[in-house]
Amino acid sequence: MKKILFFAFNLLIAMSLWAEEISLDSIQSGKDSVSIGSHTEFSTEKSGKNITKSGGDSAYIKNDYKSAIQIYEALLEKGEAAEGYYNLGNCYYKTNDIAKSILNYERALLLDPGNTDIRVNLEMARAKTVDKITPIPDIFFVAWIKSLINCLSVDAWAKCGILFFILFLVAVALFFFSKQASLKKGGFIGGIVFLILVVLSNVFASQQKAVLVNRNAAIVLVPSVTVRSTPSESGTSLFILHEGSKVELKDNSMREWKEIRLEDGKVGWVPTSSIEVI
Repeated sequence: MKKILFFAFNLLIAMSLWAEEISLDSIQSGKDSVSIGSHTEFSTEKSGKNITKSGGDSAYIKNDYKSAIQIYEALLEKGEAAEGYYNLGNCYYKTNDIAKSILNYERALLLDPGNTDIRVNLEMARAKTVDKITPIPDIFFVAWIKSLINCLSVDAWAKCGILFFILFLVAVALFFFSKQASLKKGGFIGGIVFLILVVLSNVFASQQKAVLVNRNAAIVLVPSVTVRSTPSESGTSLFILHEGSKVELKDNSMREWKEIRLEDGKVGWVPTSSIEVI
């Protein structure tokens, strides 16, 4: 038993370091971005002006959505942040640019999948789209796992992994050093439980990171686009999509055309210029 725990201990050290690496990698690009509730200042070297989140918020409150859009986009050029995309989505929604509002809400949701406000606003924007696509339902277990993974961001899952690892060490210490049988038993059971939680947290963090890196979904930005059977204007017209529709990139190998799949299973080809990757 001690050999098993020793092996598990070394395995968890490696996984804990991996979780920390995942967390650091995921936030590296956003280390200069606006964090939720912050008023960090940024300077744009090209214009020589200071651009702040508070300036964007002020423009938004004054209904100067055009200026607010410019400020939030400038901040996002410094690094991705869920709140920045959320605020930008709100601005586009106020200007009735539903497609771009959905695009930015989706980007915000990628970074903060557990945020209820983002989900609510995204659903409000989707309600204004023309195409009402009914997704193919997942079986209960798959849907539950996806919901569980999406309740936290990649950073949050990585931090959970580290926390569970620390608790695992406490449980191991109880098992090895406690003289009371009840504490030994509790440490043994706790060690197994926290071992499972560490593994799951790291797996979920890895899956969240893969979604962030791969980004194989896109939003239709043009008023309407004809989906064709082949990557050519001469291809058979299959159906028409309107702005704001979400698609999955099935084949991203061509420059001018992309093969897409809808949530209801339909597939076809659209010009690259008609969509933007989330």
